[in-house]
Amino acid sequence: MATRSHQEFAAELKPTWCPGCGDYGVLSCMFKAMAELDLAPENVALITGIGCSSRVAGFVNTYGFNAVHGRALPMALGVKMANPNLTVLAAGGDGDGFAIGGGHIPHIARKNLDITYIVMDNQNYGLTKGQASPTSMLSYEAGTTPYGTIEMPLNPIALALTYGATFVARAYSSNVKETTELIAKGITHPGFAFLQILSPCPVFNKVDTFKAFSTRIQPMPEGWDPANRLAALTLALTEEKVHLGIFYQVQAPTYEARWADLRAKSKAEGHASLEALVQRYL
Repeated sequence: MATRSHQEFAAELKPTWCPGCGDYGVLSCMFKAMAELDLAPENVALITGIGCSSRVAGFVNTYGFNAVHGRALPMALGVKMANPNLTVLAAGGDGDGFAIGGGHIPHIARKNLDITYIVMDNQNYGLTKGQASPTSMLSYEAGTTPYGTIEMPLNPIALALTYGATFVARAYSSNVKETTELIAKGITHPGFAFLQILSPCPVFNKVDTFKAFSTRIQPMPEGWDPANRLAALTLALTEEKVHLGIFYQVQAPTYEARWADLRAKSKAEGHASLEALVQRYL
């Protein structure tokens, strides 16, 4: 049973998001999930990129780092490999994660690095005043697209499934209990956990609002099998409603485990360790 309070994870720096931002709900769920898992703040690292949601690193009482735009995942990889005992989370928004940072997701997924990636998706670039993002709906009107965007939106769940993530889920910031549970399950999953959290922007996005989501969201189909990747991909590509929950989850060796096996094999065969090679050329 957890002995920690979720307040233990709240930093002295208070959130600076706009009133009503969905990210407040996500932050609260992160606090609750880490407390329920009884994680020690000093054993957790939260790595973020740039954007409204990426500010979250400063609001959480753990180790934190703001990487440059779109580079949360490679930075998280470095942190995890430097200290595999840390619980490492990466977080950011749809612009940070799926535009400039989109090229990093497939490589973290195929490595199956043991981190949790939380993407707070508000379907726009909120920090820079609401421009269309990779997940904005077709015809989304903003300052840079006054006649509506002509680009089709990305499908984050389908992308994560195709890339080979071993845990793929979707949550909604207003559903505190369910979102907390999904974050906790993502953290405890041994491997790359991808979690899209719908987090409406009440200031700039007047389409994907809390009211709109309240009529579109629904739980996963009855009897859903999260081990069926093809069924998960089919649902992600054909869903008329927005399903919440775990689309897919399987167990597979992590990158860290494979790396440890490789080092053990190298040592057993008498090869010089990386540390020895470094010392040789100092």
